[in-house]
Amino acid sequence: MTVAIWFVATGLIAWADNRERATFSTSLMIGSVAGIAGLVVILVASLSAAVWAVYLAFIGALMVWGWHELSFLTGASAGPRRGLAEPGLTGIARFRQAAATVMHHEVALALTALLLISLSWDVPNQIGATVFVLMFAMRLISKINLFVGVPNSTSEMLPEQLAYLKSYFGPNRTTLLLAVSIIGLAGMTTWFAAMALAAPVGSAEMVGASLLTTLALLGVLEHLFLALPFRDGMLWGWAYPQRKAAAQTHQD
Repeated sequence: MTVAIWFVATGLIAWADNRERATFSTSLMIGSVAGIAGLVVILVASLSAAVWAVYLAFIGALMVWGWHELSFLTGASAGPRRGLAEPGLTGIARFRQAAATVMHHEVALALTALLLISLSWDVPNQIGATVFVLMFAMRLISKINLFVGVPNSTSEMLPEQLAYLKSYFGPNRTTLLLAVSIIGLAGMTTWFAAMALAAPVGSAEMVGASLLTTLALLGVLEHLFLALPFRDGMLWGWAYPQRKAAAQTHQD
């Protein structure tokens, strides 16, 4: 179920941010309503430690995450810099330029994570905040790896309005950082899996740990895609109708 929700949600966001720009305001309005509803869902679900509340909090966290992803991929919330990287920059200067392209998005994610942590600090069900923080951490790690450089810096998922971000990707190379990231995420996956196996069968603790295990495993796969010659865009080809149409027109 977790994989199915992740797959469909990612595809829907990709579909929305690859449509005509005139549709972005409507998509953002719908996404904002869903994101605010997700916050309410997390808050309500956090008051109960029942299995249904764990699933509800998980869905709420994905709704909030999807809201942020949609705002970023449509270009509404990215960063103050919206152009190509200056050629020849290295070190701190290159990092500052790259950070400026996603600064607003990262700050929004961090503030949301802090909000969810504060709301879930002393409640029976903390899965909503945990899921969001986990996804935030994994996404941040992947962005740092792309900046440093990975063997397979595929950019098919980037919409046209964010194409300039490709210029901030590091060279295609294997780095110790990527290896450490994969090993670290694999270790986290194992830890969550051990928690799920140790919890009583059918309990809320088992369900919550199982959901986190699946998400962490998806994070491992995402980073493996950066290391292996695999086009992750193949998974969501159905979400790019405008690109397909444009490609067909160009061929004709």
